Amino acid sequence: MSEHDQTRTVLVGYDGSPAGELALRWAVEEARLRGLPLTVCHAWHWPYPFRPPEEDTLNTLRSIGEAVAEEGVRKARSLAEGLDVRRHLKQGWAPSVLLEASRDASVIVLGARGHGGFDDVTVGSTAVQVPSRADRPVIVIRSGLPPALRHGMRIVVGIDGSSASEAALGFAFEEAELRDAWVEAVCSWWDPAALPGPDRVPFIEPESLRHEASARFERAVAPWRSEHPNIPVKTKFVIETPRHALVQAAEDAALLVVGNRGIGSTPKMLLGPVTQAALHEAPCPVAVVPAQQSGHSSDT
Repeated sequence: MSEHDQTRTVLVGYDGSPAGELALRWAVEEARLRGLPLTVCHAWHWPYPFRPPEEDTLNTLRSIGEAVAEEGVRKARSLAEGLDVRRHLKQGWAPSVLLEASRDASVIVLGARGHGGFDDVTVGSTAVQVPSRADRPVIVIRSGLPPALRHGMRIVVGIDGSSASEAALGFAFEEAELRDAWVEAVCSWWDPAALPGPDRVPFIEPESLRHEASARFERAVAPWRSEHPNIPVKTKFVIETPRHALVQAAEDAALLVVGNRGIGSTPKMLLGPVTQAALHEAPCPVAVVPAQQSGHSSDT
């Protein structure tokens, strides 16, 4: 457990939805492995632009929220006997309440979508807004995906040379250390010279550029190999678009780890395009890590 974990918790957003139930299970295991308390967070609110005519209406909504939060606490305690489980219930919109509560969290876990919405929507607004604004890792769990991470499983991490991807690499090794898993680091190099037509860029020495990109990738991974010598590591350098490379690599993986914004993204973006694609398309849970989590300097 790192120094910043000593006074922190694992925070899970819980609303009783199928994805929320899976998030709770993951968060319980995360807290147990990290030796941290678990905070079950639920937000309740009046969903209309005007106040209800009677205070009794708000009291009813508050009571329902309390029941949901208590149910989450009860289920968490039943999953891990002796785990320190706490409740955080507050009036407000879920993203705001979660972000405020995350000040004391090492990791945030939440379902990809809650109750309501359209059945064909895989990721709700909370699962986009929280990782886009959080200053710590957020693990997003979709319903219908494989169960909680098992020991010996594979953790895939995307690397593109950005500070956020460096942070993602560190978090992937941290999770692998906790869970006796192994890490597959994936770097995608997309050669625009391979494009047909007017979008083609005439690189003079594409092989040289490809070789340098691969070497920089290996140099980025090297410090983490040294720091975690007991973690098996595989590096995979592919000629493919990052979106397709990561989604394909995550097949049968236990967790995909990505930075919140990669190369080419701007702070004005909620999330980088590759990260958004991972949340919607990855066949496994996705951890989104901000740049502030980086623990190594890199020459990439």
